[in-house]
Amino acid sequence: MPATLYEKILARKVGRPVTVGEIVEIDVDRAMIHDFFTPFVIRKFREMGFTRLKNPDSVVIIYDHLVPTSFPGDAVYHRITEEFIKEQGIANVHRSDGISHQIMCEQGYITPGDISVGTDSHTVMYGGLGAVATGVGYTEMAAVLGTGRTWLKVVPTIRVNVEGALGPGVYSKDIILRVIADIGGDGATYKALEFGGGTIDAMTMDSRLTLSNMSVEAGAKTGLIAADDTTLAYVSRHGDITGKSPLAPDAGAVYERVLDYRAEDLEPVVACPSTVENVKPVGEAAGTEVQQAFLGSCTNGRLEDFEIAARMLEGRKVSPGMRFYVVPASREIFQAAVAAGYVETLIAAGAVVNQPGCSLCCGRSGGLMDAGERIISSNNRNFIGRMGSSQAEIYLGSPATVVASAIEGRITDPRTYLK
Repeated sequence: MPATLYEKILARKVGRPVTVGEIVEIDVDRAMIHDFFTPFVIRKFREMGFTRLKNPDSVVIIYDHLVPTSFPGDAVYHRITEEFIKEQGIANVHRSDGISHQIMCEQGYITPGDISVGTDSHTVMYGGLGAVATGVGYTEMAAVLGTGRTWLKVVPTIRVNVEGALGPGVYSKDIILRVIADIGGDGATYKALEFGGGTIDAMTMDSRLTLSNMSVEAGAKTGLIAADDTTLAYVSRHGDITGKSPLAPDAGAVYERVLDYRAEDLEPVVACPSTVENVKPVGEAAGTEVQQAFLGSCTNGRLEDFEIAARMLEGRKVSPGMRFYVVPASREIFQAAVAAGYVETLIAAGAVVNQPGCSLCCGRSGGLMDAGERIISSNNRNFIGRMGSSQAEIYLGSPATVVASAIEGRITDPRTYLK
């Protein structure tokens, strides 16, 4: 039977066709644990009676939520983690290299066709590389560490087709926000989202990863894009693609639902407080005063985003009184942005550029909001209290929308600066 990309990846792993609704036990290629959950995973690991990791080389530990430490007690998490790393001989450790999801993708830990789990919901981002990836809790992760395996349900798939060329000021962030608005914040719960079409095929990996990253905001189990030459070139910079033959969905595959979009019909949008599905054309929110702007996170802290920001800010200044914080998603991105002159341009415009990490996106450091304030941000969630006070309002938009708003001091259509 013709199969979706999700079904084909699982079928290859278990060595037989799979059908929607069944549950399969499957080997895990990569298990990622970030610092915020590591102590809890370790505790459960021991409670289950495990003493040694089943596959140490498959485990990756990344410090990102608590870097730098910003509250008393944060360092305790690191100390517990370091003891476990030493005890188990874990080699794949990143202590200050950036956000876990970016590191997993850019450093070659994930390759097309892999099965990966991580202790964070945005693990779904790895689906942009043609891999099945999903977030798990610390109990499930402890079991994965001890057995090397997990179970997955063969879920139905929603197909998202995008054809045509995006207009100036319209980006992949606008696409995924539009999709979330159309199907709802729970519209893909326990389903896979599969993206395709000429618009997606023409995208850079930076843009594709944004789509996959935010799939979970519609409840998706994973957000998949079939791997191609663009994918292989990206992965091969640091990873081994020897013997990898990327999979693609079959013609005639059965989808629960198909959404078709024309790129030319799409426009810049913003997710308004306080749900990601509360999406409006940027024009409807334009003029709303904001006190702060944030460019960063695993959704939009990549080099492409820095290039957009630098291009828009060349010769311009951030609005007086506006706080504009910029955080690269990884050390590699930071170095590349410095080399390209993007960071110099951002600093000259009045931005504050901080070290790689989750930062403000997880409400830890680097610009927490006060009651009554508003922020326009490129991250993935605008839930109440996520970025500081529960009485602050969070708007989400593309990097271009964030930068245009930082220049004006109010939510602004990025097409004002991108003709």
